[in-house]
Amino acid sequence: MAKAKGFAWVIFMNFGALLQSAIYLISSTLLYPALVALMVCFIIVIVSLGAFLAEWTHRAKLQKPAAEDWLAILQGKKTIEHFLGKSLDRLDAILKSQEPTWAEVEYLLRQTSLQQQKKLDHLRVLIRLGPSLGLIGTLIPMATGLASLSQGDMTRLSTDLVLAFTTTVVGLAIGVTAFVLYTIRSRWLKQDLETFELIAESRAETAMEKKS
Repeated sequence: MAKAKGFAWVIFMNFGALLQSAIYLISSTLLYPALVALMVCFIIVIVSLGAFLAEWTHRAKLQKPAAEDWLAILQGKKTIEHFLGKSLDRLDAILKSQEPTWAEVEYLLRQTSLQQQKKLDHLRVLIRLGPSLGLIGTLIPMATGLASLSQGDMTRLSTDLVLAFTTTVVGLAIGVTAFVLYTIRSRWLKQDLETFELIAESRAETAMEKKS
């Protein structure tokens, strides 16, 4: 009986050691994919920053209508320079048709909102993904660095610590930049959609009253 218990304990210990080795191997193999993904995220953030500056420049050039022009704009008698100008053109095309319906207008509103919100999806992902990848790139080198410390390899330890801290900085930079861009662009989007919805509903109501 004692031998059976001892044999079972040996098997359990061997299984535990095998499990630890497997987890360590998986963790080690995730380092370079995480670094590659972190670099890809950084490039996406740089591209997004450039797109943000281009959009900001575009919006700065748009002329805001005067307060006395809004009634004519809502009735479709005057045009408006708007970031969603293509959607306004589609709205006018619908309202100039023989029998415009509210269903077409509502479908255009939903499609426009969905298309604009999709432009922010990558920023929402980067807000979470950047710091998460930075944390992965931090913990794995620290584990190997501590293992090197137990063996007295200070050169390997310093290298791993530098890698750990730099990945943390890059991951946080990605997350912070994406959060700032998302906050500003989501505010722009909300304002655009509110203005577009107001114009669409007013022009649709005016057009359908004329048709009836």
